Amino acid sequence: MNSTDTANTASPETGQTIAAPDQAAAGEPIIKFEKVIKRFGDITVLDELDFQVRKGEKVTIIGPSGSGKSTVLRILMTLETINDGVIHVAGKPLWHEEKDGRLVPAGEEHLREMRKEMGMVFQQFNLFPHMTVRRNITEAPVHVLGLSKAKAAERAEKYLDLVGLAEHADKFPSQLSGGQQQRVAIARALAMRPNIMLFDEPTSALDPELVGEVLNVIQRLAGEHDLTMLLVTHEMQFAKQISDRVCFFDKGRIVEEGPPEQVLVAPHETRTQEFLKGFINPE
Repeated sequence: MNSTDTANTASPETGQTIAAPDQAAAGEPIIKFEKVIKRFGDITVLDELDFQVRKGEKVTIIGPSGSGKSTVLRILMTLETINDGVIHVAGKPLWHEEKDGRLVPAGEEHLREMRKEMGMVFQQFNLFPHMTVRRNITEAPVHVLGLSKAKAAERAEKYLDLVGLAEHADKFPSQLSGGQQQRVAIARALAMRPNIMLFDEPTSALDPELVGEVLNVIQRLAGEHDLTMLLVTHEMQFAKQISDRVCFFDKGRIVEEGPPEQVLVAPHETRTQEFLKGFINPE
């Protein structure tokens, strides 16, 4: 892209000029990180990260603890800020907005609109314990999207049926297993009708015998719905089955990426090979 196609902006922290592309044309990535830096104190968690996800793509991020993989998801959900670089989601800057032909740090209204593009399923279920399953799902569509209670309830029924929990709508979270609670959390995220679904190690808090039911729901979503999905997981066999692409992160950068059959079964990079030795071969 040449200079006539860009606007310039100062980065959030350093004041460095950043080139800002116009609205994404058809075929552009739905998620695009450009030279993104994220620090926690003196620790650099993302080190000039360049990373893209195309619309409808299912991408899994793997890597050791502290490699920056969950930070990518938290930044996309605007739960963490960035120190430098620029991110575009659905053709719009995430942490910036355009004013007078320039990109400036985004205000809360812009961030609120951008959050609607994404739904996130966390390690912990984060359900409201005092609300029924149905109300856990309808609360945000009513108060954030402005849906009527009847319309939100109809939507809740649809997604509870999708995750196999329609008969549990009037129960409270404490009456459900961990796997069921995580499936409610997936239905809650879907009820906001996001274009992008983010999964941050969604089975890590579950007993081993409950992992399969959650993975089955996610796999069904991937197979039957045209959602863009970005997953962080240690379930390598699952990653092999569900992913269009796997990215191995280490020290805030992508060390290796490619089809799951290549990255997980026959990785090229020594660091990837070392990491995967700790897992059962996903062949």
